[in-house]
Amino acid sequence: MLKKYFDKILVEAGCDESGRGCLAGPVFAAAVILPKKFKNSILDDSKKLSDKQRKLLRPIIEQEAISWAVAEVGAKEIDKINILNASFLAMHRALDQLKVLPESLLIDGNRFKKYKTIPHHCIIEGDGKYMSIAAASILAKTYRDDYMDRLHEQFPHYDWMNNKAYATEKHREAIIKYGITEHHRKSFRLIPDQLEFDF
Repeated sequence: MLKKYFDKILVEAGCDESGRGCLAGPVFAAAVILPKKFKNSILDDSKKLSDKQRKLLRPIIEQEAISWAVAEVGAKEIDKINILNASFLAMHRALDQLKVLPESLLIDGNRFKKYKTIPHHCIIEGDGKYMSIAAASILAKTYRDDYMDRLHEQFPHYDWMNNKAYATEKHREAIIKYGITEHHRKSFRLIPDQLEFDF
């Protein structure tokens, strides 16, 4: 059972990202402020839900949230500042878009770069513990999936519609056969070390 809040008084925004471990495409992040009395029996960590459940929950979250936002950091920026900093930056960009200023931040994971003067709490596996983080995980995941589905139409060889740019065997075989795109993260290990690949 997910907890409704960390603090019953403060306005809390839950934050999570999607696509951190992918070989291509942006990392997406979402920030969500839910009402303290928000209820939903299906809501959970996006990784525990089916695609159908995530798509069902997204409009509910968007309609019932006090405020929500989704942001991204692209592959070139990821290569420049590294994926950890890119994840923080994506969260900051999402927070920048909120129409209500939160008084506290609930961050999925064990690290975060301070946002303005707002206190934050890093919660390991927080998307499976707090509703606002779970809601953020669903928005970040569904928006990123939609983005990769659109990219798939331009680059069908990499099977992004199915693997969302994670390091599947089919994705890596396509990299070896067709090379990389502008959307691939050059700072990542795109193929196993034993295989030579010329960028």
